[in-house]
Amino acid sequence: MGNCCRFHLKADAEKDTKEIVGVENDAASICDEQTIHVGITPFVTNFQPKLESPPPTPPFPDNTAKVVVAVYDYDARLDDDLSFVKGDLLEIREEATDWWYARSRKNGKKGYIPGNYVAPIQTLEAEPWYFGDIKRHDAEKLLMQIGCQDGAFLIRKSENKNGQVSNCFALSVRDKELIRHYRIKITDSGKYFISLSKEFTTLNELIEFYKISSDGLKIKLLEPCGKTQAQTFGLSHKDKWEISRDSLEFQSPVGSGQFGDVYKGVWNSKIPVAIKSLKPGFMDKKQFLAEANLMKQLRHPKLVQLYAVVTIEEPLLIVTEFMSNGSLLEFLRYNKSQKLLFKELIDICAEVAQGMAYLELKSYIHRDLAARNILVGEHNLVKIADFGLSRCVVDGDGEYSALQASHLPIKWTAPESCLYNRFTIKSDVWSFGILMYEVITYGRTPYSGMTNTEALRKIQNGYRLPCPDGCPIEFYNIMLNTWNDIPEERPSFETLQWILEDWFQENKYANNL
Repeated sequence: MGNCCRFHLKADAEKDTKEIVGVENDAASICDEQTIHVGITPFVTNFQPKLESPPPTPPFPDNTAKVVVAVYDYDARLDDDLSFVKGDLLEIREEATDWWYARSRKNGKKGYIPGNYVAPIQTLEAEPWYFGDIKRHDAEKLLMQIGCQDGAFLIRKSENKNGQVSNCFALSVRDKELIRHYRIKITDSGKYFISLSKEFTTLNELIEFYKISSDGLKIKLLEPCGKTQAQTFGLSHKDKWEISRDSLEFQSPVGSGQFGDVYKGVWNSKIPVAIKSLKPGFMDKKQFLAEANLMKQLRHPKLVQLYAVVTIEEPLLIVTEFMSNGSLLEFLRYNKSQKLLFKELIDICAEVAQGMAYLELKSYIHRDLAARNILVGEHNLVKIADFGLSRCVVDGDGEYSALQASHLPIKWTAPESCLYNRFTIKSDVWSFGILMYEVITYGRTPYSGMTNTEALRKIQNGYRLPCPDGCPIEFYNIMLNTWNDIPEERPSFETLQWILEDWFQENKYANNL
């Protein structure tokens, strides 16, 4: 069966995009979302930003050591860890991949620290207002979170017309219920400006000026947006993949699913974690360990981080970061009475697409993408969980049978996977379309009233889920394209991410929903 609508791919859309080159007059160059993608070609594309002098340091520094500044607070987890608070200066003595050995310039103590909690001094990464290469979509979500006031701001890498980060910068500012984006341009002499009437030697100078005067901006800058606490890579510097069951404290059940029960817990009496207890005999241990080793190497802000496993005896345990708001399915159903705004529903789909685009890039297949396997954390940020676990399921005779229909969630699974055991990233795309249906209906079960057999037979005959009440036809058309009979003609996750992140630029009417 072919699709009943035409799908506009990213490449098609770009053909109609007229790139703006140069700078027009002395306006503040407010970048609406289209402008952020179209962009203005910077005068200096590879210019290195000028930075202020480093802050003074306490006596007796080691001038040969690399000096970093703490970006987040960190409380020691083991006896040989080093605690510090945001702003502390640390000398790095040994630098490994994820955990470094350091000395505090404040108190002289030494110990291991997470490398992603610090940044070299005299760099942009050390600044509280610099958020790196986060997407415009994520910047908006951060600035709209509870606690951000009007005038809250951040600076990030800008995006070019393809939605990819570029070498120039963008200033994102909260103004009531809007997030305004301004492109920070660079002259050929290396100075920064938003309006041609004022140039600055450094980004710090630019920020301090716009805290005092808007000078063409819609609102003066107030304070930087708060950064979400980073996750450490692994539980500790010892990076024990197999941990002791005794090191885990089970606190309260938070859910259950196809693979087992999930509990809120604590590791080493300090770190909140989620503990998934797998059903005895349900997983092939050897296959599970091989898959878990792959899962641990996948790192992305939209993937739930895998910390450790317990496999010495059953039940097998998976230890991951803890997501405070549980599964997306229950979150949607719980929030139904509150009626999440359509923009929030689009945000959820865009974040899942972003995580899946990363798995797509890594040639990794999820195999069980559904709202029940998406978790929700602080500020309603969503992350993908349980990727790859369906490969480890065994049948009643103990044989590896991850692709057997008896174990498949038929109503979420692509027909070629159900019928021919063919799993690709395009079968995940089909499942993503079902997830979009779950999101837009606040957690409604797809093919309600049908058995698995009935649903699969109807799909083979060309049936597709109908457009839900109140669902914009443009959103439904995306769902239809994910359900194309021909897997190769389904959109990529990169394209889906681009479309969903740009939804309110491509569908102007939706701003009123």
